[in-house]
Amino acid sequence: MRPVHEPGRGVSAIRTVTIAQVLIGRPEIRAVEQALKSGNLRAGRVTEEFEADFAASVGARHAIAVTSGTAALYLACHALLRPGDEVVVPDFTFVATAAMVAAVDARPVFADVNPKTFTLDTAEVERLITRRTRALIPVHLYGQPADISGLARLARRHRLKIIWDAAQAHGAKFSGRDVGSFPDAVCYSFYPTKNMTTGEGGMITTSNSSLAAELRLLRSHGESERYRHVRLGFNFRTTDLASAIGLHQLARLPKAVRARQKNARMLAKGLAGIPGLQTPELVSGTSHAFSLFTICVDARRAGGSRDGLARALRLRGIQSAVHYPLPLHRQPVFRGYGRDRDFPVSSRLAKTVLSLPVHPGLEEEDLRYIVRSVREILKA
Repeated sequence: MRPVHEPGRGVSAIRTVTIAQVLIGRPEIRAVEQALKSGNLRAGRVTEEFEADFAASVGARHAIAVTSGTAALYLACHALLRPGDEVVVPDFTFVATAAMVAAVDARPVFADVNPKTFTLDTAEVERLITRRTRALIPVHLYGQPADISGLARLARRHRLKIIWDAAQAHGAKFSGRDVGSFPDAVCYSFYPTKNMTTGEGGMITTSNSSLAAELRLLRSHGESERYRHVRLGFNFRTTDLASAIGLHQLARLPKAVRARQKNARMLAKGLAGIPGLQTPELVSGTSHAFSLFTICVDARRAGGSRDGLARALRLRGIQSAVHYPLPLHRQPVFRGYGRDRDFPVSSRLAKTVLSLPVHPGLEEEDLRYIVRSVREILKA
């Protein structure tokens, strides 16, 4: 607990609870030091080890390390799509999911999401499939696995590819399998606020050997051997410095996810029964990774708005965040892709979602303080 100044109130002791915390320990620091001393800063042996360990941890045959989650999505789209292809993506997600489709001259088609899980509504996806549809990009939003079995059945029936956006789902499982093990490609982000980080970075997992080979070519200027280029490619290579961090972050990921799940259970139990407040849905057969613990606040029933709750929490030293304040169809870059009435669920979520702290660095008193504060603010 540290002093926090509140305007007009002087200085008082208020517990400060951050929305995220980067957990870097001595093993990561030593590993980076060793990589620096080796003189090999680019992708090399350490990156190969990180890729092998990551693939093994999720149950995929291949893992391809890249510079960011966005780079992972871009390369997967570049390898699997062609100009003019239609790709169904959720209307409620981070912009990169759809932007990388457009970046390869394919066309994102927005679908509304399930009101309980916030992930792609399978029935809505089926309604949007046309003869031009070539792929789906479901998002395991906030760490909640999408309807993998339902979407996979749709993809098989219509001969579609699936690129899974797992940027927030490190350690999530569906029917006992890690979400990174499903075809065709799974894209991860290692941004600092994720369940594991390399500072910046990303990963693509797949069990398709020909796709993995193509992704590796695209990642490094289409280079099949030194100065022999067989594809038009890019420089999306990571570094051994980032991979050195990633190896140790990956080793502690299971413990970190268990801590997030424990914290989420405490928050859900403490916030249960508050009128107008919806806590994350726990779906049978799935394991939510809780990259974020995101509630919905119905202002008419909760006695206060989402934004009002966020302001009041901030005055108590509790950080929160809105993921995301605009559905994709309302982003200026996608103007003309639909109206609010076409996406009633995502339009409502954009006005009501609020993410609360759930990271492994929280203490039990932090969690009790969050619960107590929410209840006091909403007079519940």
